[in-house]
Amino acid sequence: MMSDAWPSSPYSSSAPDGEVLRSLHRLARDLSAAEAPAPFLRPVFAAVARRARLLAAVFDDLLLCGAAAGPLLLLLLPRSASLCLRELLLVLQRFKALVADCATRSRTRLLLQSDEVAARARELQHDLATLIDLLPAAELGLADDVSDLLALASRQCRRAAAPELELKAGVLALIQEVEREIVPERERLEGILEDVGINDPASCSDEIETLEREIGDRVAERWTSSMIALVGLLRYAKCVLFSAATPRPVDSKVDLDDAEPPSPPPDFRCPISLELMGDPVVASSGQTYDRDSITRWFGSGKSTCPKTGQVLLNLELVPNKALKNLISRWCRENGIPMESSESGKAEPAPAVGANKAALKAARMTASFLVKKLSASFSPEATKRVVQEIRQLAKSGSDNRAFIGEAGAAGLLVPLLLSEDSALQLNAVTALLNLSILEANKKRIMHAEGAVDALCHVMGTGATWRAKENAAATVLSLAAVHAYRRRLGRNPRVVESVVRLARTGPSSTKKDALAALLCLSAERENVPRIVEAGAAEAALAAVGEAEAEAAAAVLASLAKRGGAEAIVALDGAVARLVNEMRRGTEWSRECAAAALVLLCRRAGAAAASQVVAVQGVEWAIWELLGTGTERARRKAASLGRACRRWAAAANAEQSTECPAAADAPALTSAA
Repeated sequence: MMSDAWPSSPYSSSAPDGEVLRSLHRLARDLSAAEAPAPFLRPVFAAVARRARLLAAVFDDLLLCGAAAGPLLLLLLPRSASLCLRELLLVLQRFKALVADCATRSRTRLLLQSDEVAARARELQHDLATLIDLLPAAELGLADDVSDLLALASRQCRRAAAPELELKAGVLALIQEVEREIVPERERLEGILEDVGINDPASCSDEIETLEREIGDRVAERWTSSMIALVGLLRYAKCVLFSAATPRPVDSKVDLDDAEPPSPPPDFRCPISLELMGDPVVASSGQTYDRDSITRWFGSGKSTCPKTGQVLLNLELVPNKALKNLISRWCRENGIPMESSESGKAEPAPAVGANKAALKAARMTASFLVKKLSASFSPEATKRVVQEIRQLAKSGSDNRAFIGEAGAAGLLVPLLLSEDSALQLNAVTALLNLSILEANKKRIMHAEGAVDALCHVMGTGATWRAKENAAATVLSLAAVHAYRRRLGRNPRVVESVVRLARTGPSSTKKDALAALLCLSAERENVPRIVEAGAAEAALAAVGEAEAEAAAAVLASLAKRGGAEAIVALDGAVARLVNEMRRGTEWSRECAAAALVLLCRRAGAAAASQVVAVQGVEWAIWELLGTGTERARRKAASLGRACRRWAAAANAEQSTECPAAADAPALTSAA
């Protein structure tokens, strides 16, 4: 019997007949009110709703008859009727599951799978018709008009609606034309989107987001290639068809408010860049990094784990999909784009790069937007176009390349000087997104006035988010050795970044400190950075939410000529020792590294201050036992440096004044 393949139900054996009837009535009413999730599925869903309304009337009559005979829970139906109604309940439950599943899918995915959805509905209607025919109407005592309703429902179930195939064929044909670099006609594109149910920028954005999530989750492997192509086509359509409309505010809660956004959990940040990870990957050491950061690390010739210091057996990287999903969910829940490297937005499946239609559509979109920006005279039109460029640049390296090749950098730079806060924010964030691509770094650095414009935003930007993204852009550009030198030689850049590190909210300070860390990797930049007050700014952040980046900056400055300036700061050594005791795993490691470098570069002036800090012995001992491999090495080195200084101080005191008390000495910690 067909029910052998169906899932079990709580009503299949023990539920009273009256409860089964109530559930049937409730399900039939729910299905009769079900709406089609897309226009092209209306015939299928309308047919289901009509059958459900007929059945709801039948079950309503059965409930009334049962209630008239006595308490419904005590109702006992003939066995054949009871079994048949339970099977009907299973079929209606499957109908409801199909409706719920369709409601969660993107419209374009539903279109691609419309024949499968229609086939499933047809199969369920056939099962429903069979069960209706088997239902013993005479044993149930149904009136003639109710029996007629059952017969009508059975006939209708055997005349299932056909799926919409013409629209699907038209969409697939459009994808093939885009592959051949044929630009879609506006009227045709508009007609297709209207038939799909996408008729405004908000619904288009929602469709793109849902489709990208489905691609990432690999929910329809057979259609993945077409879905990827549709993402590109929808982006193009959004720009061409809806660019004249006022778009839905993007990230307005985060971008346009001066309120400080929530700080990402430590586990969501890359240990190298200290930024929110957009593409977390696991190295062979078991540590997780952002792909861009660890790839640059390996590209510089290193083959060790940045966090543990161990030599890696291989340089293979395994995607950490579980962590990526957690980060994406956290960003959505907090209304935050993964913009610290807006590669952070979940990328479509790897097939994107190889999908010809998607690439052609992306190139068309980029070219359209940049041309529109160059010809735009209306401030409102400019704002809309820049916002679209920003969003497009978030979604992949190919899009960034196409936008950069079209000449967007030179057009965006003057907009950084705008007094319109939304325009300024979108322009600087678009540049940040573009700068992730190596080739675009050169385009931005060679754009006239780009560095000065970034300094303007960092100094007098309309919002903290704009200032933060300007600092993040400096960080991104400074990843190139030659640009790091050029930026470090510019007093305005250094002063602006230091000012943000000193006065900005937490997230802004983190970006500014990360930029200082990158700039200080060039030795010739360190004197200017120290002179601008970077050591003071970093020291003030030690012990705060930005402690990891601050300790790393102090270690970098100490390594390249800034040790004496740090030691001269009141309480600097004591604060680093305290961070080594109470900080996070990464900040403890950086604090220990900074203290070792201070002892090596500043000698007794630093070592004497370290030894004088109460509890330093215990801090070193604890780090030796619980720290990372690199932290343990640094702790051992710090212990040795302090013991050598203590021994030298004792020997000197013994020579000068044999009767004097011994100098402070550390017990062996190594």
